[in-house]
Amino acid sequence: MTLDDVNMLPPDAFVETFGSIYEHSSWVAEAAVDERPFVRQSDLIQHMRESVNEASNAEKLSLLRAHPELAGKAAIDGTLTQASQEEQASAGLDRMLPTEFSALTQMNAAYNTKFGFPFIICVRLTNKAGILEALENRLKNTIEEEFETALGEVHKIAELRLEGVLS
Repeated sequence: MTLDDVNMLPPDAFVETFGSIYEHSSWVAEAAVDERPFVRQSDLIQHMRESVNEASNAEKLSLLRAHPELAGKAAIDGTLTQASQEEQASAGLDRMLPTEFSALTQMNAAYNTKFGFPFIICVRLTNKAGILEALENRLKNTIEEEFETALGEVHKIAELRLEGVLS
């Protein structure tokens, strides 16, 4: 899909096409649709990013909570979105050793208890070892630090997803 195609999409088709760029949060695409025409691909992701950054803390928290737990229930029962399934598989999360799975499950639970949302990392930019290390390290963050870190990771995920749609 070219940028010209994006700019010519009817609003509902735009939201349908880009509504999953931010996991289960089509409101981000809805906020960006009226910012067209986009001159560069980076303009589209920037408007989506700004929509998130300008959202209320409650909306941001909802966005974070829309993400699946890594190698969690949705992965096990097969209800991950196609994008999340591919992303988690790219990092080897579908091929974990029992010890890795156990460590991830325990740290995921501790993380969610501490922060109130699932651990989020752009898995396409790391591997199993990097994920486990980041999770262990980020458990040391304050709630404020982790909220911002998690949002930054969400933006990385969205940018890579957008590149996939527009390439």
